[in-house]
Amino acid sequence: MEAKRILVIGSPGSGKSTFSRKLRDKTGLPLFYLDRIYHNPDRTTVSREEFDEKLSAILAQEQWILDGNYMRTLTERLERCTDVFFFDLPVEVCLQGVGSRIGRKREDMPWTEEEFDPEFRQYILDFPKDQLPRIYELLEKYGNKKTITVFHSREEADEWLTVSL
Repeated sequence: MEAKRILVIGSPGSGKSTFSRKLRDKTGLPLFYLDRIYHNPDRTTVSREEFDEKLSAILAQEQWILDGNYMRTLTERLERCTDVFFFDLPVEVCLQGVGSRIGRKREDMPWTEEEFDPEFRQYILDFPKDQLPRIYELLEKYGNKKTITVFHSREEADEWLTVSL
């Protein structure tokens, strides 16, 4: 298989991690969750330097799936990736997605969320105005050099996995 370096980006709750797991299971590519790199099990976070060091080590590998937005490092990841899957789903769907995982143990987070944090809810509500314009701007910039797929529903993502792999 040719080297694949895949970014999966989008709002929290959009279905990135579920898609990433299914993609890993179908392709055998190693999967890295940016949330797992940034967050410690005790709910603290690593330093910017430690995060960047771990991310650089992943980016240097020949193949990977990277799940997570983290706008600060998006340009660096876009430079290195071959493919991008962008989940641009309605805010209501994302809020529902996060709400449905409260109390569930997840592979992509080092702890179980016990409540829907109000600050996190606000981040999702603000995602369309605070994050989407920059994401689309970057995708347009890299579009002719990368394979970019935008999903507007989880059903589109599931269909892509069924038809394309």
